[in-house]
Amino acid sequence: MEGFDGKVQFVWQVADLLRGDYRPAEYRGVILPLLVLRRLDAVLEPTKAKVLADRDRLIGRTSNPDALLRRAAQQPFYNTSPLSFTRLLDDPGSLAANLRAYIGAFSPSAAEVLEKYRFDERISRLDEANLLYLVVGKFADLDLHPDRVPNHAMGYVFEELLRRFSELSNETAGEHFTPREVIRLIVNVLFSEDTPVLEGTAPVRSIFDPACGTGGMLAISDQHLTALNPAARLEMFGQELNPETWAIARSDLLIQGQDPERIVLGNSLSADGHPGDRFDYLLANPPFGVDWSKAATAVRNEHQTLGTDGRFGAGLPRISDGSLLFLQHMVSKMKPLSEGGSRMAIVFSGSPLFSGGAGSGESEIRRWLLEEDLLEGIVALPDQLFYNTGISTYFWVLSNRKSAERAGTVALVDARELWAKMRKSLGDKRKLLTDEHIAEITMLYHEALTLDGDDDRVKMLPTEAFGYRRITVDRPMRRRWEVTEDTVETVAASKPFRNGKDVDHDKVLTALRTLIGTSEQTETAFTKQLLNACTAQRQVGLPTPVKKAILSAAAVPDPDAAVMTDRHGGPLPDPDLRGQENVPLGEDVDEYVAREVLPHVPDAWVDHSKTRVGYEIPLTRYFYKYVPPRPLAEIDAELAAVEAEIQDMLGQIAR
Repeated sequence: MEGFDGKVQFVWQVADLLRGDYRPAEYRGVILPLLVLRRLDAVLEPTKAKVLADRDRLIGRTSNPDALLRRAAQQPFYNTSPLSFTRLLDDPGSLAANLRAYIGAFSPSAAEVLEKYRFDERISRLDEANLLYLVVGKFADLDLHPDRVPNHAMGYVFEELLRRFSELSNETAGEHFTPREVIRLIVNVLFSEDTPVLEGTAPVRSIFDPACGTGGMLAISDQHLTALNPAARLEMFGQELNPETWAIARSDLLIQGQDPERIVLGNSLSADGHPGDRFDYLLANPPFGVDWSKAATAVRNEHQTLGTDGRFGAGLPRISDGSLLFLQHMVSKMKPLSEGGSRMAIVFSGSPLFSGGAGSGESEIRRWLLEEDLLEGIVALPDQLFYNTGISTYFWVLSNRKSAERAGTVALVDARELWAKMRKSLGDKRKLLTDEHIAEITMLYHEALTLDGDDDRVKMLPTEAFGYRRITVDRPMRRRWEVTEDTVETVAASKPFRNGKDVDHDKVLTALRTLIGTSEQTETAFTKQLLNACTAQRQVGLPTPVKKAILSAAAVPDPDAAVMTDRHGGPLPDPDLRGQENVPLGEDVDEYVAREVLPHVPDAWVDHSKTRVGYEIPLTRYFYKYVPPRPLAEIDAELAAVEAEIQDMLGQIAR
């Protein structure tokens, strides 16, 4: 794409005209829609006369000439204005009005994009600053005719400008912009298994991003496939919530000659923009840890009414993080194996790896992925790689067409130490991936089967390795009953006592005070003492709720007391001594308890009715390396050297 760097530089220099009247963060909102306009005008130029002639011929003959005019334009869009971009400059005094009329003459799909840019407001502001003629004139000099700038090259120009604008505006970069080298890595891994097929004769593949932002992941996927095979075609689909970034993504498709209708505006979770569609590839970088309460009603309704026939049948994560909802949505868009199957990649923070215990929504989603053998691998990336967060990130690769060798396994790749330091930080981004890093990480993932055991950055594990049984370990309840001042205060404040009917509260409290210092080893003996004391205060009998409140307040744990039993003679469990243990799925629970629990607490037992199966992926644990502490002598010597240096500095100050 070297020959088109001049186009990028030319457009970039237009920003110099805006300097002073606009903040750098605002340049994008002016320059990108004008670039789109200029490209659309150049693309439509060869068929302009035909479109105008058909427009005149169709007036009064049809109420919806859209399809016929698109056919005349030989594009998925058209413009019915007699003006062209260059002819707008013929009447400087009416430029603003003519530009608005020219934009209004675009077909609905193109006009909607420009509307979401809020370009009408920008026309007014440029006009008031006496910049409109200068800026439009600059773009009129830019030759973007498809014969000189093919679609893929135009996509490169647009993406490079978008990258520069995003880096120029750190405060917005992270919201809608994934670092391009990270996308390249993900795309490399996503396509790595299919290179021979993609190099075939003019293959056509589809790709979908449900949180596409400005469309960067889709665009770089397209560039990657074209580099593999210029005859290949990647049909791009997406959905985006933010209107402006949706407009940018749709613009990218427009200027590359793809159908802009494939980028849908809206919330992917609450309103699927591509119902029933399935894709060859899927990829996304959904927002990290974003609350999904706005989509909660629709998501929960689909979960409850459709179950596994819907998108969210595996489970619902906590409301504070919808990452795993995007994953389930994407899995629902995978082609069945009978149609060739699909592969997908999604960027996550560390939370989806392990958040939520056994039985939680997160754990159940992980369980579904692993038991269905959909998870192919996870790559741990360096921290400080993204613009708006310095946290460690990971990308998961899923497939419903794993190779026979990878079936039933998950590849883990530790790429946390593969990075280069940036010369200048951009927001929270202080590290980057070089071409060498991208190639190495792609190799580690692609060759994981052969590298496992030879390279400590790669692990191949069976899917069941991530499963466990969460068992509940109980111990018997042992209590004695005694009355103290605290016991009386606790009873007086308890709700059952305060709400007790047919009871004289003062008399009961007085009776309790007469028992201060009393201690009994059994509940029966203490109850007898209590009732006798109440009778002495002329309070005959106690309502059951009041009696339970007093017995609870007087009960004190005592490891030497007798075991309390239920009516069948079985030991009662002590909630205060209850614990949980995670037993790997492949291990017998009784053997685990005998080895790990009973030697320490011989009276413990497992309440099997409370056992839950859970799944987590403690990736960093698998790559943990023990580093022994430095010898004390070495540390002492270092401290002595620092102390001597400080004393020397103090001595110089004194002199």
